[in-house]
Amino acid sequence: MQTHFTLAQLEDPDLAVANDILRKCVHCGFCTATCPTYVTLGDELDSPRGRIYQIKDMLEGDKPASSKLVKHIDRCLSCLSCMTTCPSGVHYMHLVDLARARIHETYERPFADKWLRKVLAFVLPNPQLFRLSLIGAWLGKPFLKGLPGPIGAMFRMAPKSIPKPSAWDVPQTIPAEGVKCGRVALMTGCAQQVLQPKINEATIRLLTRMGIEVVVAQGAGCCGALVHHMGDTETSHSQAAANIRAWTQEMDGDGLDAVIINASGCGTTVKDYGFMFRTDPVLSDDAARVSAITKDITEYLDTIGAPKPTRKPDLTVAYHSACSMQHGQKITTLPKTLLNQAGFKVVSPAEGHLCCGSAGTYNLLQPELAERLKARKVRNIEATKPDVVAAGNIGCIQQIAGGTAIPVIHTVELLDWVTGGPAPDGLPR
Repeated sequence: MQTHFTLAQLEDPDLAVANDILRKCVHCGFCTATCPTYVTLGDELDSPRGRIYQIKDMLEGDKPASSKLVKHIDRCLSCLSCMTTCPSGVHYMHLVDLARARIHETYERPFADKWLRKVLAFVLPNPQLFRLSLIGAWLGKPFLKGLPGPIGAMFRMAPKSIPKPSAWDVPQTIPAEGVKCGRVALMTGCAQQVLQPKINEATIRLLTRMGIEVVVAQGAGCCGALVHHMGDTETSHSQAAANIRAWTQEMDGDGLDAVIINASGCGTTVKDYGFMFRTDPVLSDDAARVSAITKDITEYLDTIGAPKPTRKPDLTVAYHSACSMQHGQKITTLPKTLLNQAGFKVVSPAEGHLCCGSAGTYNLLQPELAERLKARKVRNIEATKPDVVAAGNIGCIQQIAGGTAIPVIHTVELLDWVTGGPAPDGLPR
């Protein structure tokens, strides 16, 4: 693709990155076949190729974002399936992130849309506020779940019950059982520790059982992904910087072998901290250090040896690979291998490359499209007739569970169970 940025524009490091990305695109259209929104809507402007043209026009012309462009960028899930398909190595993730930042800076959203985004950006990264909001949503659900659009979607997604906070989701060090053979920091996240604190608990049990000391670092919190994908780079960088400082303090203190992530959406973002802070004169080196040791829980388990099962599960597991896992982090077969080694029969649903429609806050901001994608995903999963669905991302777990009676359980909970932990909630007896 030819670009026409001026030399002055290319002095901006973000535009220089955009120029390099754009020039790799050869218009081949391979991305259209795997893009969930194009497959669903059939509109070229809702394909990665179409969005790339629109982003190029905005950035090259130094234009404010138009309502037309915003419509089509907002429909993008950032599932990154296009990056897996692209033969030219177009880094669409960084390009669409730059576009969202430009939208955030230059586009005046309608009041209701702006209000909703501000509420989500303020509440979701804060576990205490999120818990309170869920209580309110649960109380209002019987009366307001039928409302159209995002407001109704928020009430419909309110869980049936809200778990108690976990004692392990506060700053502390959990010692290894037996001989200590490693030390890691666990990112406890924001929404996950409210919706399903049992995921962090299973992770800690499994790791400490394998001789790994686990630290929940003082000062660490939300990874920044939620607001980053809304284009609010100032807030997302502030949240990310807090994590970088917290984890480098541990790295420079008692040391860390890894930063463990058990929500793949967060993992994709934390692994990108090095890029996000590449021009930061203070944090660039530390951000790169953090990204370099960040691992999904399944990656880390593979490096220290798969956990040895103590019971034989007679269960068929449909493995759902979150987009952030398979496309963002390129972790594809490893979770299935670990489940197989643990004694599960693992099946792979059709169209596994297509997003379930969760995508951070997408199912709240684009509920109609998200529902269509969820229904398609659930049909493919149910066709495999599994006993349970395994996934490595809290958003996917909540989204898919809202469309099927089959229990949807985090991969690490299943691995914890077969190696001596308690049975996950909803597991078939």
